[in-house]
Amino acid sequence: MKVHVDEAKCCGAGQCVLIAPEVFDQRDEDGIVVLLDTEPTPPHHPAVREAAAVCPAAAITVDDET
Repeated sequence: MKVHVDEAKCCGAGQCVLIAPEVFDQRDEDGIVVLLDTEPTPPHHPAVREAAAVCPAAAITVDDET
């Protein structure tokens, strides 16, 4: 699994950080989400998929082919 956050789309809502704090964080200066791990391990995959699904800006994409 490979994860990408489109910073231009991110609205800083932070649901992804609450759902998968091992993978996502927010910048202090503007609240934009940053990735802590672009290729999370399998135990984190369900949380990453949930975070992508609830992102109000649809800024998170998940590639399961990698």
